[in-house]
Amino acid sequence: MTSPTTYRWPRDTRLLIAARGARSIGQGALIVGFALYLDALGWNAVMIGGLFTTGLLVDAALVSVSGPLSDRYGRKCFLIGFEILQIIAAGIAMATASTPWLVAAALVGGFGRGANGSSGPFAPVELAWLSQPLAAVDRGRVYSANMAIGFVGMALGALLSAAPSYVQPWLPGALAFRPLFTLSMIGALCCLVLLSLARDDSAAPAAPPHTRDRSVEETDSSVQRTENSLLRRLFAVNALNGIAIGLVGPLMAYWFAVRFDQSPAGIAPVMALAYLVTAGSSLWAGWLVKRTGIVRAVVWMRGLGLLLLLALPLMPVFWMAAILHVARSALNRGTAGARQALTVGLVRPHRRGSATSTASLAIQLPRAAGPAVAGLFFSAGQLAAPFYVAGVFLAGYLYFYQRVFKYHDPNRP
Repeated sequence: MTSPTTYRWPRDTRLLIAARGARSIGQGALIVGFALYLDALGWNAVMIGGLFTTGLLVDAALVSVSGPLSDRYGRKCFLIGFEILQIIAAGIAMATASTPWLVAAALVGGFGRGANGSSGPFAPVELAWLSQPLAAVDRGRVYSANMAIGFVGMALGALLSAAPSYVQPWLPGALAFRPLFTLSMIGALCCLVLLSLARDDSAAPAAPPHTRDRSVEETDSSVQRTENSLLRRLFAVNALNGIAIGLVGPLMAYWFAVRFDQSPAGIAPVMALAYLVTAGSSLWAGWLVKRTGIVRAVVWMRGLGLLLLLALPLMPVFWMAAILHVARSALNRGTAGARQALTVGLVRPHRRGSATSTASLAIQLPRAAGPAVAGLFFSAGQLAAPFYVAGVFLAGYLYFYQRVFKYHDPNRP
C-alpha cells in the first residue's frame, strides 16, 4: 500500500478528475439558475417539479443500461457521446425559450439537477473507468478527492449564477439567465479534450465457457451469486436515500426564493459556499475513512446531517437557514466519494459498471418522484413537509446501510 505522502494519482485518474472539474462549473450555475429561470418564464412550482421528475426518470432509464453496456463495450465512447449531447442541449437553451425546445434541452442536458460534476446518467460509466488503475484501499481517498474537485467547481458555478441580478439593465427579465448556459457548453468542450486523452483499459471479458474447466465455472458462479445478493441489498438501501434526496435537493434554491423572498444575488453565494465547504468535507471524509472505515464515516457524518435537515425548516430568517444548509450539505454530500468507493468494491472489476449502475438507479428512480411531490407541497403552502418526510427515509437509510455493509468495508479497522 502506498503511503499518503508518496501516493501519486495515475495519469488517467488525473484526466478524469479534471474533466469532472470542468463539467461541474456549468452544473453549479444551473442548479441555482435553472429553476429561477423557469420561474421568470412563468412556470409554477408544479410545472418545475414535473420537469425535474421527468428528467430524473430519463436519467434513470439511461443509468440502468449505461453501466452494463460499458462493461461490454468500454467506457470512453459513452462519455464522449454524453459531452456532445451537452453541447447541443446548451446551444438550444441559449437560442430559445420555446417550451418544447427548452424541455427537450433540459431533459438531455440535465439542467438544474445537480450532478456534482458527474456525467449524469453516465456517472456509473465514469466511476467504473475511474476505478481501473486504483487499489481498493486507495479508492476511498481518490473518490473523495474526485468529489471535492466537483464541489469546488459547483461552488464557482453557483457563485456565477448571481449574474442575472446584475445584467438586468442589458438583458431584462428571463433573458438575463441565458448566458448561464454558455458555462455548460464550455465545460463540455473542455471535457471532450480531456476524455480524448485518457486511456480506457476496461477489463477483458471472461473467457468462453469451453476454454475454462468446471471448477473455475463453479467458483465464478458462486462469486456472482454473492455479488448479486449484495447488489440487490444495495439497491434497496440506496432507494431510501434517493427518496430523501429527491424531496429536498432539486428545489432547494426555489425553496429559498419562496420561503424568504430571495433573489439570485442572495441565493447564489449561499449555494456556492455550501459546495465549497462540501469540498473540504469530502476531503475530510477521505481522511476519516482511513481511520474509521467507510461505513462508520458515512453513518456519523450523515447522522449529523439528518439532525440539521430536521431543524432547517424551523429557521425564522434567511441567514440562519443558510448556515444550516451549508453545514447539512457538507455533512451529507461529503460522504459521496466514500460511498462510491464501497460500491465498486462489492464486485469484481469486469462488473463495476453494473454495480455503479445499480447504485445510481436505486437513487435515481425514487429521487425522480421527489421534485413533483415537493412541488405539490410547496403549491399547497406546506414548505416544511418535504424536509420531515425526507428525514424519515434518511434515518431508515442510515440504519440499513450500517447493518448491511459493515462487513464489506475495505477500510474497516
